[in-house]
Amino acid sequence: MLRRKRLVWGVLLLLVAVLVISGCAKPATPPDQKPAGETYKIGIVQIVEHPALDAAREGFIEGLASKGFVEGEKVSFDYKSAQGEMPTAITISEGFIADKVDLILAIATPCAQAAATATKDIPILITAVTDPVAAGVAQSLERPNTNVTGTTDMNPVKEQLELILEINSAAKNVGVIYNSGEVNSVVQVEIAKKVAAKLGLKIVEAVATNSGEVGTAAESLVGKVDAIYIPTDNTVVSALRSVVSVAEDHDILLVAGDVESVVNGAVATLGITYYGLGYQTGLMAAEVLQGADPATMPILGSTEFTYAINKTAAKNMGVELPQSLIDRADEIYE
Repeated sequence: MLRRKRLVWGVLLLLVAVLVISGCAKPATPPDQKPAGETYKIGIVQIVEHPALDAAREGFIEGLASKGFVEGEKVSFDYKSAQGEMPTAITISEGFIADKVDLILAIATPCAQAAATATKDIPILITAVTDPVAAGVAQSLERPNTNVTGTTDMNPVKEQLELILEINSAAKNVGVIYNSGEVNSVVQVEIAKKVAAKLGLKIVEAVATNSGEVGTAAESLVGKVDAIYIPTDNTVVSALRSVVSVAEDHDILLVAGDVESVVNGAVATLGITYYGLGYQTGLMAAEVLQGADPATMPILGSTEFTYAINKTAAKNMGVELPQSLIDRADEIYE
């Protein structure tokens, strides 16, 4: 059973009256100058395939289509997965440059860094990037001043940790599984540590440098934590099933940073939906293809977050969900 309330995404797109040249090139051929029958070429590089990032890609394509950039009519896509490897992401980005694409969509922080390193001229739209400034692809969220703009998936980490306490008020130790090589994950873990101290929680870290290590990292937390928190870490989310398995076997509450992970076995979140984030990015890409300058377009985040719970996951982990959470949930899976 699924109960869903439609999210209202604030689309705060900056309309630029005067295009300012600041070292970042705009699309070479605006739509009204494209020869009849010629389509825009968009390269899409995604760090790894998992439900959240796949949803962001689908949302991006739909967002563009809503503005008239329909696949096969006005735009063509060249999608490639980096299979979790940064060097592969760089190679893919360089290939897009050689193919003279009109725009690059970089999904997740490593791909944003790879694309931004490969070109300073071709417009780059990013999504599922937690902190674009810390990642070095933008000077600020308000004004990137580079050829990069798009959306950030920064989570309400404080509220997510508070959710753990709402479900289990006796919780003291919270395990966090993450890849220390992902800038986006390191940023979230640092936030979690600061927030946890104020909430009377202790963060217990478990590092996985690749998806094959995720299960072992989860096992290392058994007997040490009252709950496990997974930030929006691509390495961990791509191997989510192994974490769910450990949580179910040992009755450990599992809270995630995104809705898609709740669909796939975590107990709860107050998080973003990646489809909506991708859709928002698609709308921004349409603006760029119509001549807007990425350097002056603010990088946007979600304006609404979703309470999602998975009753089946809660039962499998021996967790009793408070009625107050059930009553306000936007999405319930069972």
